[in-house]
Amino acid sequence: MLEAIGRLDLGDVEAAVFFLLDNCSDASEQVIREHAGRMALPFTVAQGDPFPDANAGRARRAAIALGLYHATSTPHGILLTTDADSHPRADWVRAALQGLASADLVAGRIVRIAAERDPVQGRVERYLDRLHAYRRSVDPVPWDSPTGSHCSGGANMAFRPGAYQALGGFQPVPCGEDAALLDDAGRAGFRVRRDPGMVVATSSRRLGRAPGGMAAALSAIDHHGAPSMPHPRGAAWQYRQQAEARRIWAGLPDSFVAARFGDRIGLTGDHVIGVARDCPNAEAFAMRVVPALPDIPDVTLVEAEHALATLENQLCEQAV
Repeated sequence: MLEAIGRLDLGDVEAAVFFLLDNCSDASEQVIREHAGRMALPFTVAQGDPFPDANAGRARRAAIALGLYHATSTPHGILLTTDADSHPRADWVRAALQGLASADLVAGRIVRIAAERDPVQGRVERYLDRLHAYRRSVDPVPWDSPTGSHCSGGANMAFRPGAYQALGGFQPVPCGEDAALLDDAGRAGFRVRRDPGMVVATSSRRLGRAPGGMAAALSAIDHHGAPSMPHPRGAAWQYRQQAEARRIWAGLPDSFVAARFGDRIGLTGDHVIGVARDCPNAEAFAMRVVPALPDIPDVTLVEAEHALATLENQLCEQAV
């Protein structure tokens, strides 16, 4: 990671690097100071508080806190986050700035080093990318990329400081703090972009401290094979209803419109109007009002791939 940061193509962009060492008992600080001193970038190294319940969310929250003052004190400042076992591409910062020109938070593409050694995880990632493309075909929004990656994480994220602060930051949870922030952002009406052009490579290690992180996912595949997947029919239904929610939001509180839409998603018209009243924009309304389709059992990865192919073909036929 240190060498990758040293190779960043910053141009005239002013940048500073903040390292948070989370309960480290090795020579990490010494290594950072030896290498970071050659990066020609101002840097700060801090030790995380020795919480007995130290976790990924708490560490990422503390790391961002280190850079928050710097970002807010700089006109048009932004925040980026990555991990110690990850390597941002040279154009990482420029890609983040480009993505944030039309969005409030950007989740970039995470590629695995030596990915060919883990073909099953590769299939999972390609399936989720297809699912994202299907989503944006059904429910396009101007700030998101139709070819973005559904697999996103704290190893590759960028956001505007104001949006991050408004959301309350990363939650201090053992895992999933990155996905939770993106979900909270949509529900609050912020624009989330999944950007294939902002790239970070990460390790394919099997040992990691986050119980639900990439290391745990790869290890689970090693021991149990391909994971089961939610049936894409449920996601497809949700995407279509979210697209309709965006379309009708400006017309609420029309009781007829609300009742008709409520019938589609299992809510009363009054409930629909109540949700709309609390939403600042159509994005927040779409993310909050549409429930998950219940009682659809998970399927194998092969079944999910075939079911998604059927949905994709149906979409093509409708377009024709």
